[in-house]
Parts: sequence; structure tokens; C-alpha cells
Amino acid sequence: MSIKTPIEHFTQWYEEAKQSEPSDPDAACLATIDSNGMPNARVILVRKIDDRGFCFFTNLESTKGHELLSSHKAALNFHWKSLKRQVRIRGEISTVSKEEADGYYASRPLGNRIGAWASLQSRPLESRDTLIQRVEEFENKFGDDPPRPDHWGGFRLSPTSIEFWQEGEHRLHNRLQYTLSGEDWNSKVLYP
Repeated sequence: MSIKTPIEHFTQWYEEAKQSEPSDPDAACLATIDSNGMPNARVILVRKIDDRGFCFFTNLESTKGHELLSSHKAALNFHWKSLKRQVRIRGEISTVSKEEADGYYASRPLGNRIGAWASLQSRPLESRDTLIQRVEEFENKFGDDPPRPDHWGGFRLSPTSIEFWQEGEHRLHNRLQYTLSGEDWNSKVLYP
């Protein structure tokens, strides 16, 4: 397969990861920064990948949501241990459309949709019982058809750089970095 863009390169590696990773080949570490410049990192699931970028969904009022909405920048790192590969992505953050958020929300299992209502993500929780009570309240309120909460949506990371890393013998890894320049991608090989 001839690769023309870094998204095509990523898609090829991602398809291979779906065959070899035991679970969640769409798991990636998302790095953000807070208002003091302190970094935060957590593993998320990237649910949509296309030429516009990498989409994931969350509570917009969470720590993650606040950091993404204030800086509009983030980084992702996919690590596929079974393939001895990783992909590092940096870029600009935007919110997905309401239609995209609605579509993904509707595809989620019922428990996950109720959980989006019940969880005050990132805020202090008095007890697990409080969370269970909130789940029951929203189950009773919405039944099996909860609408998407206004505070729940998606983000798109539009890449400005993507690096492909393949483990090499004697730690002589292979690294290929694509950098966006205007509308074109430039590539270069990096030392390990």
C-alpha cells in the first residue's frame, strides 16, 4: 500500500492494531495543560478518525473539558505494545458538531448514556452510594431513551504533527515525523 498522508499511514497501523491488540486499540493517552501550564494525562478512547482529525467524547464540564476548551491544544499518544509501535499526535482542539455528538451518544449502551447524566465528572463525590442514587434517579426520569445532556459532547484534535515510532533492535528505533505546513504535510526521519 502506497501511503500519501499521515492519516492514511495512521489508518494502516490502526487496522493492524485492531487485529493484534487484545482490547481497545483505540485507547490513547490524551495530554492537556491547565491554566497554570501544569500538564495532565489520561487514557481515553478515540472513537472517530478521519481526514479532519481524531474525535473523542466526554463531559465538557470535566477537568479535561475545561482544559481543552481553554487552551485549544492537546496531544495524543497511541501505544500498541503487541506491534511495538506508537503514534504521537499534537494539534489544535475544536468541539464536534451537535449532530456528531448526538449520533455518537445515541450509539452508546444505555448504561453509558445514563452515566453521562449521573456523573459530575472530576468533581468531589461524597460516596459511591450517592453516584448509585443519581444513576437510579436518571433511569427513572428517562427510562430507556435519555437525550444527550448539554454538558456532554465531543472534541476533535486536528493534527499539526504526527510521529510514527517503530521499535528497533538495540534501541535504534525508526521514527518518521509529519508536520503540517499550510495545507501540505512535510515528512522527515528522526534519530531514535
